[in-house]
Amino acid sequence: MLDRAAEAIRSAEALLITAGAGMGVDSGLPDFRGPEGFWNAYPPYRKLGLKFQDLADPRWFQSDPALAWGFYGHRMTLYRDTVPHAGFGVLKKWATRMRHGAFVFTSNVDGQFQKAGFPEDRLVECHGTLLLAQCTRHCGAPPFPTANIHVDVDPESFRARPPLPACPSCGALARPNVLMFDDADWEMSHTDAQRHRLFQWREPLAGSGARFVVVELGAGTSIPTVRGTGEAWARKASVTLVRINLREPSVPLPSHVGLPLGALVALTAIDERLADGTSPPQ
Repeated sequence: MLDRAAEAIRSAEALLITAGAGMGVDSGLPDFRGPEGFWNAYPPYRKLGLKFQDLADPRWFQSDPALAWGFYGHRMTLYRDTVPHAGFGVLKKWATRMRHGAFVFTSNVDGQFQKAGFPEDRLVECHGTLLLAQCTRHCGAPPFPTANIHVDVDPESFRARPPLPACPSCGALARPNVLMFDDADWEMSHTDAQRHRLFQWREPLAGSGARFVVVELGAGTSIPTVRGTGEAWARKASVTLVRINLREPSVPLPSHVGLPLGALVALTAIDERLADGTSPPQ
């Protein structure tokens, strides 16, 4: 199967990288799979009986903003301090060798692809990003960078200490520009613009019959946004799906490749098979 994956990448002219939460595990980011996985990373929430889905809810920014920013502020710091694993570099190398380049579609809000050097204009963050924040008052200001926002989080309670992040335009409380559960307030203009750029890249290539490969990494079935995107692309005969997923590697068609491996192990093994002097078509 690794040989088939390598051949699909070698023969492709364009690459779509789709990534879910499993992509970050090899960088040392916590696995939130199930309540126990989440509580192992955030013990105080076990005492409160709050799961990831409970905390990723926009209502806390109205009812308890210190709790809300404690959760997201800690994650913001964690992602800033995390170094992307070597698999990101492998993907970037493949992208530069493709005749038509590559695009990234990810549900991760951690900014790891940008940190690894992927260009901002070849990226879709379908659930938003912690690199941006937005106004809770909807004052009309666009999402703004969080690079200069530093949230002081109590390590025992995981509650944020004041001052809490504020909108630079009107001074109201800010919130992350990420899609939460039951979230009617997400300001999605940034992600909409990213999707438009993906469409502009894909459509001319699809019309020309260019050979695509979709490399999907760590995208599960519980929230299938990323998984469904790769499968939708791979319905065309000119597209091969390479699904890398330690727990859920099944693929919809026999022509696709499912690898029951972690992201870093799989990417390294495929790259070794490509390192025989043969590059994807130029």
